[in-house]
Amino acid sequence: MSPAYVERGAGHALFVRDWGSGSPVLLMAGWGMDSRICGETMMALNDAGLRTIAYDRRGHGRSTDWGGHDYDSLADDLAAVIEALDLTDITLVAHSGSGGEAIRYLSRYGRERVARLVLVGATGLRVMAAPGEDGVTPPMLDALCARLAEDLSGWIDENIEPFAPGTPARVNEWMAAMLMDCSRRAVVAFQRTIAEADLTAEAAALDLPVLIVHGDRDVSAPIDASARRYAAIVPQAELLVYEGMAHGIMVTAPARLAADIARRIQR
Repeated sequence: MSPAYVERGAGHALFVRDWGSGSPVLLMAGWGMDSRICGETMMALNDAGLRTIAYDRRGHGRSTDWGGHDYDSLADDLAAVIEALDLTDITLVAHSGSGGEAIRYLSRYGRERVARLVLVGATGLRVMAAPGEDGVTPPMLDALCARLAEDLSGWIDENIEPFAPGTPARVNEWMAAMLMDCSRRAVVAFQRTIAEADLTAEAAALDLPVLIVHGDRDVSAPIDASARRYAAIVPQAELLVYEGMAHGIMVTAPARLAADIARRIQR
């Protein structure tokens, strides 16, 4: 049996879900979400004969909270889960800001255990604007982080609908509660990590098949600023556009996402 928790030292641990059998698919939740957000996609992949694994990021869900929300530390957590479960030939599925964790893992540990990468609604290669560019500036990021620290519930009320338009109220409430339950320190620190990272060189160096799944109505990670830029520089990239879809594809189209992933594993 796989461990329910992967130890990370000093009493800290990552909570792990491991369902089914077959070729392993390891799913990573985006900013503010935990492994529960992957549930429907995981079930559909199980039905396709695949094993699914997901874990709660430190400070999220049932994992403990010990700081260290930079991509190096988070990539080391991913490596610890992979090694604890002795996973090989992995399909690594990363939603939103967890794309940076997956890419950093591959740049730090290589692709020996990973067969392919799937980026779902991935945030941009570089979110912050360079001098003279339009885009997010340091004062804008500071203001966002202050808002998340001081008024997370208000921020959620203003932003939950564009994440997954048309989602039932109860599902929106569930996602909002998931975010509210996170360590507030983790929410703020991981947002800063996502915004301040520059993944351009690491993405250009990826040496495995990369499926990029993105909604053309994504306002959290606009397709032209994120998915199309990944597709332009990743050597073995395939861009799959979900027309009419926004950021929360794991909520609004889990069966379709699972089918697209399964086809690429089984072909």
